[in-house]
Amino acid sequence: MLVQISMRMLLLALCLHNGPVAVGANGASGDGGDIISHAFGVVQRLEALLVQGNASDVTLRVETPNADEVKLIQAHSLVLSLQSPAFEGLLLSRNGSGTLVLKESSDCAAVFDKFIRYLYCGEISLQLEQATPLHKLATKYRVLALQQGISQYMTQNLARDSPSGHVVGWYEYALQAGDSTTRDSCLDYLAWNLSSVLRSKEWTTISGQLLMSLLQRSDLVLQSEMELFAALEAWILRNEPDGLTAENALRAVRYAMMPPRELFRLQTQSPVLARYQESVRDLLYMSYQFHSASPLHMAKYFDVNCSLFVPRNYLSPAWGSPWVINSPTRDDRSTSFLTHLGPSGHDANKRVTWNALFSPRWLPVSMRSTETGGATQPARVDGAQPRIMITPATSSVDFAGVNFQKTVLVMARQQGKVVVKHIYNFYQSTEENGDFLANADLNSRSSQYLTGGSLYLHVVVKPLYQTLITTTTKN
Repeated sequence: MLVQISMRMLLLALCLHNGPVAVGANGASGDGGDIISHAFGVVQRLEALLVQGNASDVTLRVETPNADEVKLIQAHSLVLSLQSPAFEGLLLSRNGSGTLVLKESSDCAAVFDKFIRYLYCGEISLQLEQATPLHKLATKYRVLALQQGISQYMTQNLARDSPSGHVVGWYEYALQAGDSTTRDSCLDYLAWNLSSVLRSKEWTTISGQLLMSLLQRSDLVLQSEMELFAALEAWILRNEPDGLTAENALRAVRYAMMPPRELFRLQTQSPVLARYQESVRDLLYMSYQFHSASPLHMAKYFDVNCSLFVPRNYLSPAWGSPWVINSPTRDDRSTSFLTHLGPSGHDANKRVTWNALFSPRWLPVSMRSTETGGATQPARVDGAQPRIMITPATSSVDFAGVNFQKTVLVMARQQGKVVVKHIYNFYQSTEENGDFLANADLNSRSSQYLTGGSLYLHVVVKPLYQTLITTTTKN
């Protein structure tokens, strides 16, 4: 108890030495008057206190299993207890000993000095590879502010370049630590920027669990299903997983989204498919049938609502188009583009022309009052949110029984890269989402969603056949 009192007097002396923290108009602090702050000087003296070990009353002995090196840090009970409830408990239970023995893994021991310095100074500098061990320490010693700060750092630095990659490692750690926010941020980044991930060194290091989490998603952003299969084949050849893992992964490939010529090539040239062809034979058969008959005819015999027949977010021109909107806060913008009617080989020669309208200030339906020809028109006013509407240029009997889901990929600048930041799905207008670009702040030049003052989007049109099932079931 005497030690804690002396430490409080020491900290008070530091504050007084640097001048008053707050002085009001009548000389009293905290009355809303002008502030004179010497907080930076106090922090500097606290750091010097740690470095020099003055008035230290506890020695932190950091030991690493199976290692001879021991790290000793002269510290102060009051600072440790104020910053960490876990340290407070450990210090109270040390039975008067001047040494506190701490068992840490080698990666945590390597950054332990940084962690302790944060407790004294309230700031920390770190590199990508130090984020995980520092988060472990912040979690173990219940330093909530640092724990949250590192989680935010991870989310903001997913796109940063690193020699061997870091997002997969952060995902695996967040999954183990129960950090759902960081886990989901990592998983979304991997899924929405999969083409670049497939070309990185990180791809072959992912676990079977993460692999399946990605393969089962319909919102993967990549050039084509063939690109995904080639990367999966490389993963299997490199990692040599057990047969069940390989079969489950191969059955998650959407073969129906590949043209028949590519399916034939895979069956004759792929060493992985040659080894596991029996486990996916039924999927290949259904895919060939899908390409040879109309979707309406297919729906009479197969469940076309299963994932095999659901497109992902493919970037190839057959599925959509990039769209760069210059000065997106000024006036409406429009564009047109062509897509295939559907992924089925039966529809290979059929095209659909799409008209897209971007409005920076689109009033919600509930607030519209203008009508033209009996149809409600979008009204644009200041303060309303941006919206996109995508409609076919002409109607066609070929559309019968097919729903077209539109997907807008929104790019953003992160760490010098342009990455997919958000994905919005809708059937006619992004108004169906309600939060389209709600936090983009397109009026600010510093907005991460603007590159050179322009908004970079990619529109994907995905034909879905669910309604065919309903029709054939009733018949």
